[in-house]
Amino acid sequence: MITLTHFNNRSFLLNPFLIEQVESLPDTTITLTNGKKLIVKESPEEVGRIMTAFLNKITLISGLAAEEGVHRCSKAEQ
Repeated sequence: MITLTHFNNRSFLLNPFLIEQVESLPDTTITLTNGKKLIVKESPEEVGRIMTAFLNKITLISGLAAEEGVHRCSKAEQ
């Protein structure tokens, strides 16, 4: 779960796997996979950094990056 902030300064936890898109309209608006929209204080860039940090923490990104490297190496040999 990632921690974000509503405009009333209340923090909340969000499952980042429910995020479909993050836009600046001009307030940061997060659209979830169920169509619900959330407006948060964090900028879209901050939301991206928070999500990346979370994915790194659970090793999802580093695991994918390592796997991608293996695919690249095997294709380079062909």
